[in-house]
Amino acid sequence: MFEDPKFKKYLEYLSLGGEIAIAFSAPILAGYFIDVKFETSPWGILSGILIGVLLMISIFVRLIKNFSDK
Repeated sequence: MFEDPKFKKYLEYLSLGGEIAIAFSAPILAGYFIDVKFETSPWGILSGILIGVLLMISIFVRLIKNFSDK
């Protein structure tokens, strides 16, 4: 079952979706909690958004690089 190429490709895309969701939402949530704890609104959320966008760009660059290698 795990040797099937279709299954491996499915798992690759499934993990990519999870990675994208976590890479974008985790910094924003961390920024929100920093804003609440230290009363620095909106700088924590804005920093989280910036970090999330940078992480998304790095994921897309890696994805494009992997597709160009194949």
